Amino acid sequence: MKLLQEFKEFAVKGNMIDMAVGIIIGASFNKVIDVMVKQVFMPPLSLLSDGIHFQDKVWVLRKAVNDASGSVLQPQIAVGYGALIEALLDFLIIGFTVFIVVKFMNRLRNRSEDPKDKRVETPKDIQLLSGITELLEEQNTLLKTKVKR
Repeated sequence: MKLLQEFKEFAVKGNMIDMAVGIIIGASFNKVIDVMVKQVFMPPLSLLSDGIHFQDKVWVLRKAVNDASGSVLQPQIAVGYGALIEALLDFLIIGFTVFIVVKFMNRLRNRSEDPKDKRVETPKDIQLLSGITELLEEQNTLLKTKVKR
């Protein structure tokens, strides 16, 4: 019974919904990056490399052995290093894109937490804490001037 209560608290607090949204956005983001790499970045790279398609690049360890009728007796064994190159490009593009998004979000958050910046509305808790800080600094200044007299 306690487990159900904990799950209910977990779901109601929004953690589960936040995770679901993150997973859905992550899956969609993966699809966008996949298309970007395969349809936008790889064609120019193939053109620059004289029409070579990276996904087709393999290092053959053992060639396929066929009989007279053409059926495969032993399949080809190969290391697909071209697929590794594409996966590394995917990783680099995803990493750079996430870096840019996080940098943009941090800039927005920093603006919203600055009570002196009026372009973005500051959250109430930050406004209150900023007001308390200003009052404490003012009070400390007054106390210091009284002590010096």
